[in-house]
Amino acid sequence: MANQHKKGNVSADIPTDAVEEALRAVEKRVPAPGPEVETEVQIEAAGQEGAGPAVPAGATLEGLAAENAQLAAQLELSQAKGRETLEKLKEEHDRFLRAAADLENYRKRAQKEREEVQRFGNERLLKELIPVLDNLERALAAAAKDDPLSGGVRLVLRQMEEALGRFGVKAFSAMGQPFDPRLHEALMNVATTESAPGTVVMEHGRGYLLNDRLVRPAIVGVAVAPETESPSASGTAGEPG
Repeated sequence: MANQHKKGNVSADIPTDAVEEALRAVEKRVPAPGPEVETEVQIEAAGQEGAGPAVPAGATLEGLAAENAQLAAQLELSQAKGRETLEKLKEEHDRFLRAAADLENYRKRAQKEREEVQRFGNERLLKELIPVLDNLERALAAAAKDDPLSGGVRLVLRQMEEALGRFGVKAFSAMGQPFDPRLHEALMNVATTESAPGTVVMEHGRGYLLNDRLVRPAIVGVAVAPETESPSASGTAGEPG
């Protein structure tokens, strides 16, 4: 026989050409790895990497919790400092407003005082000149009508009054007016029946105003009713002793 069989062995005669043709058929069906295969592998790996947040190697839940607690503490500290800074800014703002108000009040007071000085700064000088004016008026009252000097004195008095008037000085007379303690100073009482009681019947010096402020009241004598003797008093005085 052409084929010999031995115990435990199987042998067959296969032509070499048939074996080579089978190998070539297998190589055609299984493609060799190329760029396309590598690209697919890279895309798949990238998809796996982007599937979730990156977690550091070796990180644990306890470590992440501690880190979050530390961040929360830092945030709370920053907020507390922010509130403290805001309160300080409010206090500084209030202090600035109070300082501005005080400065404005000071400016108004200084302006008022300056105006007071301008309006009434000559008050002391006027008080020194008033007696001179009184003496000129008394000299005119005592001079004879035909005295040639009285005209000169009257001219000097008028010029002084005009000069003082340019600085806000005004003289006023109280003759014939009811007595007013705000404007008049009673020097004496005058018993008379010619004027009603309480009427100014005598004037020793005119009053003076400086920009409507009283510098000196008018020095006057005020009328009072004369005293009348009672009948009993007169009868007693006439009885013999």
